[in-house]
This record gives sequence, C-alpha cells and structure tokens, in this order.
Amino acid sequence: MTTMTEPTTQALDVPGATLTYDVRKTDSPAPPLFMIGSPMDAVGFTTLRSHFTDRPVVTYDPRGAGRNPTDTTSISAEDHAEDLHRVIEGIGGGPVDVFASSGGAVNVLALVAAHPEDVRRVVAHEPPTAALLPDREAVLAVCRDMRATYDAHGSGPAMAKFISFVMFDGLVSEDYLDQPAPDPAMFGMASEDDGSRTDPLMRNMPDCNAYQPDLDALAGLGDRLVVAVGADSGQQMAARGGRSVAEALGVPVTEFPSNHGGFLGGEYGQQGDPEAFAAKLHETLD
Repeated sequence: MTTMTEPTTQALDVPGATLTYDVRKTDSPAPPLFMIGSPMDAVGFTTLRSHFTDRPVVTYDPRGAGRNPTDTTSISAEDHAEDLHRVIEGIGGGPVDVFASSGGAVNVLALVAAHPEDVRRVVAHEPPTAALLPDREAVLAVCRDMRATYDAHGSGPAMAKFISFVMFDGLVSEDYLDQPAPDPAMFGMASEDDGSRTDPLMRNMPDCNAYQPDLDALAGLGDRLVVAVGADSGQQMAARGGRSVAEALGVPVTEFPSNHGGFLGGEYGQQGDPEAFAAKLHETLD
C-alpha cells in the first residue's frame, strides 16, 4: 500500500515572478506527476489529483495566477516553459510525468521542446494553439480583439467575448468579428471597467494561441508525447488545436472522456467526468 503525505507548499522566486506549487509525496518509486493548466491554477486539479494516490503529485500556480503576485505584462509560452523547468528542478529534477490542459498544454509543448530531459511522458490535453489551423488568421484576429477589448474596456466585456468564442464550434470565418459583441450580463459579469489589468487569462493572449509548436522537437519525443482531445469537445477551437498538432506529427489523437473540462469535479462550477477521466489518464501514463 502506498502512503501519501500531507501536501507541502513551496514558493520559488524567479525573474519577474513567484511560482507557488504543492507537492504530495508518497513512498512510491513512480515518477512525480505534474498537473498544470494556464491560467487555471492548482485549485482546478483538486478532484483529479484525488484519484492519484499511488505516486507523488505536484500542482502549480502559473505566474500571475492563484497565489502568485499579479502583474500587467504579457506572458509567453516560453516564459511558462522556463517556469516549469525551474519547478521541476526545484523538486529534484526530472524526468517527471505531466498532464497539461488548455493553456498549460501549450506551455508544456514549449517545455518539452526546450527541455526534453525533464519529462518521461506528457499528456497535452486540448492545447488551444491556432498556429496549424486552416483558419489561423481569423482565430488570432479574434484573440487580438479580445485582448484589445480588455485593454480598452476591462474584464467583463473581454470575458464575454472569450466565453462566447470558446463555446463556438467549427471553423472561424473572416467575418466572425462583424457580429455584435456579447453582453457581459449574459454571463453574470459587469460591463463596467474596474481599472484593473492583472487578469492572467488576458495576459496570456494572444501569445498562447499564436504559439508555433516546434514539430521537429516534438517528433523526437516519440510516444513520450500524447496529444489528447475530449470525446465531447466537437470542433471547438482547443480541440481543433490538439488535433492539428497530432496531425502535423502524424500521430493519432488520444480521446479522453467528456470535454475541455472533463477532469473537473465541480471546480469553478463545472462538472466533467473526473472518475472516467482519471482512469484514462492512469491508463495513458502506465
């Protein structure tokens, strides 16, 4: 029987940021499993990590998110990759296993391109990179518009556009931005600008979505890299991003239960299918 310790929280000062992470140790010889999102912090993995008591688990708050100090500067996938490399070094070095979702999946693609020795196996779940999509320019125009809306009018109007876009299913047409902007009140948000500009989601845009994967470096990982897409994600942009990476590498997509938030068990008011999701992740890592 594996014994899991109480989590310990550590903070790592890095150039321009502080990185906070939680380590749950066990007496298992299995490599640590990192669970990372972006801008989602460690809270989003509360349910999923409860299904992994057979190995050490590390959860993490990206720079500017969760328990980490906020800022107003933009953040690139390469910035996050170096942060992750530092955290891996902070726990004693790799190789580690990684489950990364959404923006975290983009960041882990940058990590393994720069530091392949850090990882044993990586599951990149629905990376929302537009770089390899046929409608790349239209998608990035939408992302730039969200960031411009945020800079000019604040979080509510920008987040209303973001939520509408992530729910959109299919190719993005060149006239997508011609439609009326959604009302923030539709999503329970205020339209007034509170003057803050520290939202970690908007700080990652559009750099996250514009990230160009290093296909040669990723191909060198072989079956150490698994590209995952939710069974119920349809043609939403993040799922299409994942499929585009797999197609460019000439590898099959691994289908995971549920959708983009399939591992969530009520975090942020969202319910996926975390038990089935965890079982698939166990199978994929083992």
